Amino acid sequence: MCIAAWIWQAHPVHQLLLLLNRDEFHSRPTKAVGWWGEGSKKILGGRDVLGGGTWMGCTKDGRLAFLTNVLEPDAMPGARTRGDLPLKFLQSNKSPLEVATEVAEEADEYNGFNLILADLTTNIMVYVSNRPKGQPATIQLVSPGLHVLSNARLDSPWQKAILLGKNFRELLREHGADEVEVKDIVERLMTDTTKADKDRLPNTGCDPNWEHGLSSIFIEVQTDQGPYGTRSTAVLSVNYDGEASLYEKYLESGIWKDHTVSYQIE
Repeated sequence: MCIAAWIWQAHPVHQLLLLLNRDEFHSRPTKAVGWWGEGSKKILGGRDVLGGGTWMGCTKDGRLAFLTNVLEPDAMPGARTRGDLPLKFLQSNKSPLEVATEVAEEADEYNGFNLILADLTTNIMVYVSNRPKGQPATIQLVSPGLHVLSNARLDSPWQKAILLGKNFRELLREHGADEVEVKDIVERLMTDTTKADKDRLPNTGCDPNWEHGLSSIFIEVQTDQGPYGTRSTAVLSVNYDGEASLYEKYLESGIWKDHTVSYQIE
């Protein structure tokens, strides 16, 4: 499912500070964050081995793309893998709006998604979604400020999104104009297992028990297909001088590991 929160062009040190939990079945093969691809368009991100795509990636020329799935009861059989959507932008030379327009034209070929495309060199960030069903895809410029994206539209007031946004604002206030320590963010904000009140669950049409299991920031659910939940947490920090680092805490063979990859936006 995934949940992301970020502050964009509204912090004294960070041009962008992005937090993202990736939720998936524990059995789905995954590669941890690293550089991959060929030529000048190498991508820094994790990789879904099964589908070949990614849920979040960035490049040295300042591109960033990430997505969340939309929580809905029925998956479309034969749908294209949503992990390819970030690659459309990361591997291209087109602007966020150009790629967003292309994605919107074929949006009905995918199950429900929320996609963020950003060019950190031009300060353009775009949101694309193919939900609600039966309506034209949404393309929206993302304004400077703090945003939260869970499994509905951007900044939808789901309880876990409200909680994450509130806690993120409080942490940023505590640090003031200082750089934020990423491991502190992860432990304080992204490991919260507090579930929503049952009378405040979103009415998605899914089984209420499934909705309740997915209603925390950090997810741990047992299913007939095995454990499902938060597999990794990523924090992307980009300063105004182009200095960037991607920290990842990830689950591998039942053990939590972490690492950081730093790079300079060129």
